Amino acid sequence: MSLRDLIRMDPPVPTLRGRRVLITGAASGIGLATALAAARDGAELVLTDLHTDKLDEAVTTVAEAGGHVAFHSAGDVSDYEWVRSFAHEVDSEVGVMDVVMNIAGISVWGTVENLEHRHWRSAVDVNLMGPIHVIECFVPQMVRRARGGHLVNVSSAAGLLAFPWHAAYSASKFGIRGVSEVLRFDLRRHHIGVSLVCPGAVATPLVNSVEIVGIDRTDPRVAKQIDAFHRVSVTPDAAAAAIIKGVKKNRFMVYTSFDIRFGYWWARKFALPYEIVMRIANDRFAHLARISAVSRTDTVPADPDAARER
Repeated sequence: MSLRDLIRMDPPVPTLRGRRVLITGAASGIGLATALAAARDGAELVLTDLHTDKLDEAVTTVAEAGGHVAFHSAGDVSDYEWVRSFAHEVDSEVGVMDVVMNIAGISVWGTVENLEHRHWRSAVDVNLMGPIHVIECFVPQMVRRARGGHLVNVSSAAGLLAFPWHAAYSASKFGIRGVSEVLRFDLRRHHIGVSLVCPGAVATPLVNSVEIVGIDRTDPRVAKQIDAFHRVSVTPDAAAAAIIKGVKKNRFMVYTSFDIRFGYWWARKFALPYEIVMRIANDRFAHLARISAVSRTDTVPADPDAARER
């Protein structure tokens, strides 16, 4: 390997035109916005999502926008057997992917005394094992083909920083960050780029459907904090544009807003001030949890799958 190769790798996928692109979580939010952005760039799309009806609507939306969906199928990325079957169908019907985008995800918040095993399990199953299943079933073909490609994994600001109430969510998002960090180097020799997307606040349906365990979301004080989230959020289109640019430029860290880029830099450069700020934030959230707590019997969501979108 030359000195230049050690320092720089040319973007494996400098354009999406004519490239086969798999997107999970494609029925809404960042996933749908990314599918539309990739379609505008001339990509041949393979789409999946948990929700059949929403996925069908997304395929129609992409087609009406002039895009091409070569294959789509609804299923649960946390189910390895389903992902493996889906991959076999895609290989047979479409061929090897050029770009694989793991965008599907769920979010659940809560303090450790309120989180139940099912909350930890669902976060890890969908946000960490889901991408791992997709990587297992789609990336080896890219390696064997020996023509390069690109892998996109969506983490979160909560995969970089220690936000209050985010233990279960951060377990999954720090996990996919670690997987991506390793694959960034493992796949380099195969000319496959890796991007780790770390969104901050993005105005998607996930904001309104996220389960906050043990907290009354209708409490005005909680609603105020959620409204503050909305005020600093970017649109799914802006997040999608950052993802597409990250692929074309072969960027590892992809930020959807400046605040997360700055926050991560600040946390690394100024460890003690970061710890103090996080302690203050945790104290404030702990107070909010005390004054807006609900009984555990009220914390089961009406639709367990409602939050399963990005």
